Amino acid sequence: MRAHRVGPRAAVAAVLALVASLAIAWRAQSHTTTTASDPSSSTPATTTSTKPPIAAADRPLSWTAARQSLNTLRVLPRRPYEPGYQRDCGQGKGCVFGPAWTDDQNAPEGHNGCRTRDDVLRASLTDAQLKLGSRCIVVAGTLRDPYTGSMIHFEKADADAVEIDHVAALAYVWDLGANRWSSATRVAFANDPLELVAASRAANQAKGDDGPAQWLPPARSYRCDYAARFVSVLDKYRLPVVAADAGALSAVLGDTAACR
Repeated sequence: MRAHRVGPRAAVAAVLALVASLAIAWRAQSHTTTTASDPSSSTPATTTSTKPPIAAADRPLSWTAARQSLNTLRVLPRRPYEPGYQRDCGQGKGCVFGPAWTDDQNAPEGHNGCRTRDDVLRASLTDAQLKLGSRCIVVAGTLRDPYTGSMIHFEKADADAVEIDHVAALAYVWDLGANRWSSATRVAFANDPLELVAASRAANQAKGDDGPAQWLPPARSYRCDYAARFVSVLDKYRLPVVAADAGALSAVLGDTAACR
């Protein structure tokens, strides 16, 4: 039997029909994928955040490990005061720790497309709500302030109610040796999740740039965690500890009934 010959025009038409059918199928699958994951396709004005996993490098030392690490830190008799600290990044200012909450840095969570403040809020707030169409910007949620134990309803309109505390204050670590770090290291430090805690504005402002000898969280139930995190930061960045602060940290972590 002789094969039926297909003319050139018929062959071209068949190819075009096949391409069109494949394009339709691809669009249908793409649309299904987008509507399942794109917050902008949902009806509500906000979407619920999924908390990012905490990497091992972001976790503070255990209370036991912090007790041991504290004993290995170099001790300074008193806090030195080094000139040149300027946090402000305005014109003519030092900007020594880089722009606040920049994503352009090499700390964990850096270069993920979100500002560091929003990263911390997403991880810290219960039922964090994101701005419609954003996977980063937190507009609402509830914080149990670890420093005071109080509950704070966070809303973007009153964003100052929740601040992000640098556990070892930037001015404090500047004096302890950060003034000699590279700019990149300082910017990474200022945005390191290990160093950051979402807390009430009142508690953060009361702390200022004090060390543990001058300030500890009013909520005694959090003091073990705070001390362990403080030691973890000094240990990770090979910073010394002021003698008075070492005594305060040792007193907290040495209370094995509380920090067990």
